[in-house]
Amino acid sequence: MKAYTKETQAAMTPETSLQELKEGNFRFQNNSRVDRNLQEQVNDTSTGQYPFATILSCIDSRVSSELIFDQGIGDIFSARVAGNFVNQDILGSMEFACKLAGTKLVVVLGHTACGAVKGACDDAKLGNLTAMLDNIKPAVNAVTIPEDPSLRNSSNIEFVNNVAEKNVNLTIERIVSESPVLAEMQNNGEIKIVGGMYDIHTGAVNFYE
Repeated sequence: MKAYTKETQAAMTPETSLQELKEGNFRFQNNSRVDRNLQEQVNDTSTGQYPFATILSCIDSRVSSELIFDQGIGDIFSARVAGNFVNQDILGSMEFACKLAGTKLVVVLGHTACGAVKGACDDAKLGNLTAMLDNIKPAVNAVTIPEDPSLRNSSNIEFVNNVAEKNVNLTIERIVSESPVLAEMQNNGEIKIVGGMYDIHTGAVNFYE
């Protein structure tokens, strides 16, 4: 399979880009990955890159976007930070990816049993991790069930996963509110911004559309 070119990228839409990720994840789940010559793709992209999607995901070692969506060299931009939240640096990276490099889709991808989310649920304190987890605390506070404090921690995996989902939704809200560039592109139909959740037990991604 060849790497994306300027022409094939231009032919993609936000909808077809999302469909490509869905089909790639289906292939991943069924161990039927596309046959790629990665070294050939290295050569193909040596003079330029034309990815069709930008994916913000967690640093979790089990959640590599290129693998779980069966993509090759030059197909997607991948931004990773524990807890898949945004800050000015990541927003700027997304603006570059969409406005200047031409990607058609932004995906905020959370995952089940997220360690960063567990840390936020437990109010963990450790060096710079303490400040980092503050980015996830709004999602913890937004999930009001269960009310019993003894159940609002990492030992309650249902609570953890509900917080992870809320964190994805709040991150999308931050993207739209804090990046006029991306908000305008979405309003104009140039890009789509969607959320998703990767299940570490099945390998499946559930998209929020």
